[in-house]
Amino acid sequence: MGRRTELPDELGGEFSAALARRHGVTRSRLRGGDLRAPFFGVRIAADISFEVDAEDPYQRQRLRRIARAREYAPRLHKGHFFSHQTAASIWGGPLPLAFTEDGRIADDFPPHVCALGPLAEPRTSGIIGHRTRWSFTAMTEHDGLRVSSPAATWASLGSLRLHDLIALGDYFCREWRQGRGRPDPGRTPLATPDDLRRMLEVGRRIGADRLRAALPRIRQDSWSPRESLVRCVLADAGLPEPQLNVDVFDDAGRFLGCVDMSYGQEKVAVEYLGMLHGATWAADVERIAALRAAGWIVIEVTAPLLKRPEELARRVASALRRAR
Repeated sequence: MGRRTELPDELGGEFSAALARRHGVTRSRLRGGDLRAPFFGVRIAADISFEVDAEDPYQRQRLRRIARAREYAPRLHKGHFFSHQTAASIWGGPLPLAFTEDGRIADDFPPHVCALGPLAEPRTSGIIGHRTRWSFTAMTEHDGLRVSSPAATWASLGSLRLHDLIALGDYFCREWRQGRGRPDPGRTPLATPDDLRRMLEVGRRIGADRLRAALPRIRQDSWSPRESLVRCVLADAGLPEPQLNVDVFDDAGRFLGCVDMSYGQEKVAVEYLGMLHGATWAADVERIAALRAAGWIVIEVTAPLLKRPEELARRVASALRRAR
């Protein structure tokens, strides 16, 4: 067997078959075992993988969507961009878990690819194609990928449930304020509520009623989608809305911690506890103990409790009554 012809350096490790042909690469060379073809018309060096595993299924699905987008990117037309759930994942936004028809957690995510203006809707096998007008979107680049803007992405996802739209809007509109327990102060928000509103109002949208219902419930100080969902449960139950991510100090001015959700006057805190790991778990235990020692009532919310919204609301309502 003869040696494989070296590929031109200009191609790099990921390229379109069309570009390779323009550089003189033969069709037989493009079928070489050192290349893989994740999509028709795309070649990637066999030793290059964009897959990154994660224990958290939400993070794993987000990374899988990004990996599929990166595999398709070499053949992305200059008037095409990633949109919908793919765009949300590229921006780091939270999405609900996706499942297969037989109830398993999904692991295959065809990229959403959108065409602008007069261009035809993309129809390549293995992708989900869309077509939109210039006025309905804004195209930008993030992390090396051409993608719809955060506001346009949010407005394109009206098929999501109301609480998921609120959580995604919270993520895009988060303001990184100064504070003792606040990370990355001064970081620029990805969008503002006005950005979302303008993108929603340009014309008819799928799920427009849900988008309109979500918009006034978006907050700019929520730090995680689980916090957003807890807040939605409390509001749906008719409870007063808590302050979000409040730095709490004792009477002597000692910093006790940054509380996920706070009813300051009643000294009731609602804390979402995610997957418990090592130092994070220990820090949570110490912070909650310090709050309780200072006279706070702390409601700890776990994933199983979040699936029982009536019980969650009952516990918070009971704590507020006791505090008064």
